[in-house]
Amino acid sequence: MRVVEFQEYGGPEVLRPVRAEVPRPGPGQVTVDVAYAGVNFADLKARSEGYRVPTLPYVPGLEVSGTVRAVGAGVTGLTPGQQVAALTAGGGYAEVALAEAGTVFALPPGLDLRTAATLPTVLPTAHALLHEVGRLRAGESVLVHGAAGGVGTVAGQLARAAGAGAVYGVVSSAAKAAYARGFGYHDVFVDSGVEGSDFAEQVGRATGGRGVDLLLDPVGGATLRRGLGALAVYGRLVSYGNAGGEPPWQLGQSDLATHGRSVAGFSILTLARTDPGALRALAERAFRTVTEGGVELPVTAEFPLDRAAEAHELMGSRTSTGKLLLRVAQ
Repeated sequence: MRVVEFQEYGGPEVLRPVRAEVPRPGPGQVTVDVAYAGVNFADLKARSEGYRVPTLPYVPGLEVSGTVRAVGAGVTGLTPGQQVAALTAGGGYAEVALAEAGTVFALPPGLDLRTAATLPTVLPTAHALLHEVGRLRAGESVLVHGAAGGVGTVAGQLARAAGAGAVYGVVSSAAKAAYARGFGYHDVFVDSGVEGSDFAEQVGRATGGRGVDLLLDPVGGATLRRGLGALAVYGRLVSYGNAGGEPPWQLGQSDLATHGRSVAGFSILTLARTDPGALRALAERAFRTVTEGGVELPVTAEFPLDRAAEAHELMGSRTSTGKLLLRVAQ
C-alpha cells in the first residue's frame, strides 16, 4: 500500500511517499480502507519536532474516513464494508489505517466520507472546549483564538447555537477575519503583533472593560497569559494546544485568585488513550450537531496523498483557513 512517512525531522520536504505492508488488526483493533485523511497542526509538530512520535520512520495522520477493511478479535458493532470515521494514534496518511475499535465511529445516515474526515478531531474538540470543559451557559460571552481554522470555524457556530451572548474570534490577518465572520462570530479581532492590535485590549473595548466569560486558547505561552487579562470575573480559560511553541505554561494561585478565574486543559488524543468510552460519548454528541444541520465543516483545500508535503506547507504558512484534507482513495 501507499503511505507518506518521514525518516527524519524537518520541513515539509521530509515527507516521502513510500510502499508499506498492509497492517492487520489485533484484538480490539480495526483496519480502515482510507478515503480521506485530515491534516492537523499536530501532524506538523510531529514532522518538525517529534511530537508524539514513538519511533522513526513515522507515518503521520490522526483522523481518517473510509470503509472497514477488517476487524480484530473481540470487536463488535463494526463490520467489513461499513463506512466509518476514525481517530488514530498516527498512521492516517496511508491507504489502510489501523485504529483501536473504541475510536472508530460508524457514519450516521446522510454523512459523506469527505465531510466525515473532518469530524474525528475538530468537532469533538470544539464541543468539549465549549461544553464539557468550558461549561458555556446561555448569554455568556466567548473568545476563540484561531477563529479561521478548523476548530475555530466549528467553535464559533457551536457557541452561537448554544445561545452565547457574544462570540468573538482572534486571527492574525484581515483576510482571515473576513473568512471567520461567516461562521457564527459577532466580531473578529486581528492580532497581528503590531502596536494597537493586542487582542486583550480589543476585548476590553468590545466588552466595556468587563472581559469574556470563556476563552479558548490553542496557542499557549505569552498568548495564554494575555488571555487571563481578557477574562471577566469568574471567567474560564481552556487551553488545548501549544501552537506558539513556547515552554509549557505555568500559573499559580496569584494569577487566578484576584477575580476568581480558572484555567483548564483538554487534549482529544489524551482522552482517546485514557478513556475511550468518554471519547465515544463526546463524539456521538458532537456528530449529532452535523447530522441535525447545526454546523458546517468547511474543507478549503484538498490534496492527493502523494502531495501531503504541499498540504503541510500551506498549513505551516499560517495563511490557511478551514480544514485541509488528503484524498487517499484512487
